[in-house]
Amino acid sequence: MRHWLIKSEPEVFSIHDLARVGREPWTGVRNYQARNFMWRDMQPGDLALFYHSNAKPPGIVGLARVAGPPLPDPTQFDPASEYHDPKSSPANPRWWMVEFDHVATFPATLTLNELKTDPLLAEMGVCQRGSRLSITPVEPSQFAHICELGGTRP
Repeated sequence: MRHWLIKSEPEVFSIHDLARVGREPWTGVRNYQARNFMWRDMQPGDLALFYHSNAKPPGIVGLARVAGPPLPDPTQFDPASEYHDPKSSPANPRWWMVEFDHVATFPATLTLNELKTDPLLAEMGVCQRGSRLSITPVEPSQFAHICELGGTRP
């Protein structure tokens, strides 16, 4: 099992939205490295830290689980979608997604500042200056420590 950090802006889709719907396709990712994590590396059952980006304060707010295998992102085929890709076709999709299930919502946000000042977490991708990827791998020891700090068990 691998562990991940997934980012979403809370006004677009929050941990509370995921808790309400239960399962959500992670569509609209248009970065090749993040796409490859979903397409090639994520496996059903992998756990992810749900991170609210562009929030005050930004931070980790809960846990999600990869619900199934990767699928072509349907937004790439929809001309009305802001994520439409005219170079993509159903026969040759360029963009992939996975679905996530809600696992837990933390009682409080584990802020980016808290992550950066924790010696066990300071090396995480999300803590690195200029890191903008919406999906990054997380070491198992970091994941376990964050769950402990977040007051939950995966």
